[in-house]
Amino acid sequence: MTPDVAIGSTIDSDVPTRLDALGWSRWQRRVVLALGITWVLDGLEASLIANLAPTLQDARTLGLTAEAIGLTNTVYLIGQVVGALVFGDLTDRYGRKRLFLVTLALYLAATALSGLAPTFGVFLVLRFFAGAGIGGEYAAINSAIDELVPARIRGQVDLAINGSYWVGIGMGAGLTLLVLDPAILPITVGWRVSFGLGAVLGLIVLVVRRHVPESPRWLLLHGYTQKAHDTVLAIERELGLPPHEAPKVKVHVSGVVGLRHLLHTLIRRYPRRTTLGITLMFSQAFLYNAIFFSYALVLRVFHHVKPEHVGLYIVPVAVGNFAGPLVLGPLFDRLGRRVMIPVTYAASGILLTLTGLLFLGDYLTALTQTLAWSVVFFVASAAASSAYLTVSELFPVELRGRAIAVFYAFGTLVGAGAPVLFGKLIDAGSASQLFAGYVGASALMIGAAVVARVLGVNAERRSLEELRDD
Repeated sequence: MTPDVAIGSTIDSDVPTRLDALGWSRWQRRVVLALGITWVLDGLEASLIANLAPTLQDARTLGLTAEAIGLTNTVYLIGQVVGALVFGDLTDRYGRKRLFLVTLALYLAATALSGLAPTFGVFLVLRFFAGAGIGGEYAAINSAIDELVPARIRGQVDLAINGSYWVGIGMGAGLTLLVLDPAILPITVGWRVSFGLGAVLGLIVLVVRRHVPESPRWLLLHGYTQKAHDTVLAIERELGLPPHEAPKVKVHVSGVVGLRHLLHTLIRRYPRRTTLGITLMFSQAFLYNAIFFSYALVLRVFHHVKPEHVGLYIVPVAVGNFAGPLVLGPLFDRLGRRVMIPVTYAASGILLTLTGLLFLGDYLTALTQTLAWSVVFFVASAAASSAYLTVSELFPVELRGRAIAVFYAFGTLVGAGAPVLFGKLIDAGSASQLFAGYVGASALMIGAAVVARVLGVNAERRSLEELRDD
């Protein structure tokens, strides 16, 4: 496909305003469902490993230690980092649609083969590639979603989509309750079946995604003006809207931009936004990686929960995490980002410290520990989702995929050591050491709240083009 206008040109186009004028339609719901399922798949993967942790320690499976399980989680997270960086660059170069098909296919193959891994070494390699597929998904999918969702509801839609991660968590919990039950499947088979069923869900999504169009905003930025216009026109026809004109905005046809432009944009043009994005992504990644990847081990070691019953305790946590963005999400568009992001980050840190104190004082049972985590994550899930919203809406379209990838990679890579760290703390069997780890995660969240209040941007109800020029 040959561009209609030369790279470097500035054009007037009504494509962005027509996209924002579509409102929240059935077409967008369908697209968001097809794309947002990424978060469900990632949640499913995380849930499988967390719920499988006690089973994978059994000598009849892979016979792993808690530290080895932590290493498995860390390798998966490193895979996400590499995938985000590689595919983030490719999605800016070759389009959103091509990449969200490729990344999903990679995830499917790796996760299906994970269930067939004969040794721990092979299992680690496959977990890396499964993570790479999911990491690449984040860059392509978040870019596409923000470019298709109307400005006035972008915050709540993004938060709801990101919160769907916990639908996957709940699915993983329910799945493992069945396949890890020795009355249904032998222990040597159940853990392998878990990964295969996750791949089946991804295969269904792959079929649905084939009908999602390329982002019209990406097409504009690469000079495919007629294709962008035709795509929006096709969407309007599908919704039964008559042909019409809308106010035009100036669009700079930048095409593919290089690393130098990316660094200039992040460091020189938007240093405050870059600092904000790094802080939000790192703090929430550490909190979630520290707590969630080790929750099954905490239940087993400190509350003596049987491995096959661990999945039961994740359901309330998943509900709290999914409900948080749904309930609090609209406030991010009404009260604004500079109010809600600091509030949710600070509240998450405070609530986690209080939960840690109850744990340290031995006031919690397995049930009350789970309920306390559910309250923490009700708020923390909205905070974490707002980090993804921030880095995806505050940077220009031509490098949005790579910008998302850089922030996601930084936060995930720095936070990737959390599972290993907390695995060691749990192996030590010391409640006081584990509490110290929780306090550290809390301090990061509270510090991020301060940064968000100082450096935050009032992005609510503003178009992506307006935010670029701010």
